Amino acid sequence: VQKEQLLSSGINAEYGGKRHNKSHTLCIRCGKSSYHIQKKRCSQCAYPAAKCRSFNWSVKGKRRKTTGTGRMKNLKIVHRRFRNGFQTGVAKPNKKVTSS
Repeated sequence: VQKEQLLSSGINAEYGGKRHNKSHTLCIRCGKSSYHIQKKRCSQCAYPAAKCRSFNWSVKGKRRKTTGTGRMKNLKIVHRRFRNGFQTGVAKPNKKVTSS
């Protein structure tokens, strides 16, 4: 009878009903459920550290979090202004065409 109960309820069934405390909650910087409540540190982005967590041995991880994967609310405006030469509000003076 005990074997049937273990097989029916999955692996480690004796510990299956004891996991009801959350060690991680949502991080306010990266939005993932990786903020450790007791340590007060995010395991994904290292919040509240000033620099975001990233390592060179994880190329895919850097690709997921790099510039261009989010909204780019300001940078897409800067890129557009760069293509137009950072024009100010003043119109360019007309060049006088001299006919000879």
